Amino acid sequence: MSNSKENFNMADLGSSLPGAVAALNAEDRADLVNALKNKLQNLAGQHSDVLENLTPKVRKRVEALREIQGQHDELEAKFFEERAALEAKYQKLYQPLYSKRYDIVNGVVEVDGVTNEVTMDQEDKAEEKGVPDFWLTAMKTNEVLAEEISERDEGALKYIKDIKWCRIDNPKGFKLEFFFDTNPYFKNSVLTKTYHMIDEDEPILEKAIGTEIEWFPGKCLTQKLLKKKPRKGSKNAKPITKTENCESFFNFFSPPQVPEDDEDIDEDTVRTVTVHSDK
Repeated sequence: MSNSKENFNMADLGSSLPGAVAALNAEDRADLVNALKNKLQNLAGQHSDVLENLTPKVRKRVEALREIQGQHDELEAKFFEERAALEAKYQKLYQPLYSKRYDIVNGVVEVDGVTNEVTMDQEDKAEEKGVPDFWLTAMKTNEVLAEEISERDEGALKYIKDIKWCRIDNPKGFKLEFFFDTNPYFKNSVLTKTYHMIDEDEPILEKAIGTEIEWFPGKCLTQKLLKKKPRKGSKNAKPITKTENCESFFNFFSPPQVPEDDEDIDEDTVRTVTVHSDK
């Protein structure tokens, strides 16, 4: 792969799509955050007698600290409001640049200064339009996304034409859209991942909804086919075949479900979430 492809900083998914990498990095725990938060709050309520056991002077100091925190929360709410307005303003300013990028990457327009001269290296090659493998390269050069991409995924990801990110208001959250050219892997032209947030200013995920991928026969990248030889002496001489789930970037579009009951969250779940939170 050429150095020019390795240096697509403009296309880095982490900077091009605000929140996309954070969503991927935290998805294995974000669906549990809300339920865990409620459970921890219940545990904290069991120790409410701590304040009552303080001396009157210390209790007054704690009450003063609570008031300061309340003032901080009011300022923070204004910050989030102004930040959302600023993000919306610049998203509109970014759009013309994203459109120009799309046209260049997909060969819709040509860049000034590119000639039709044929070099020695290109004599045996068909003329390449746009920037081949642009989005695949951008994703692989991102530290977080690179870990999600298996070697088997790369063939399908080469067909990405564009990736878009946008906020949604009802319900609050954001949406990622992956636009694909016609390809031999699946029928979908767009794969979408939508995040519904309890509070969009905090990483508390209520629900994530992904597109159901319509795989062509034998092309599913999230499963692999296993064949086992029949046992010796078995009447069935044909190999036994079964499918097994496997690691793939495309599992991103099949998010885990949020537990509906706190009882579904055990100590192992809490431990797993805590470990991933420290990564």
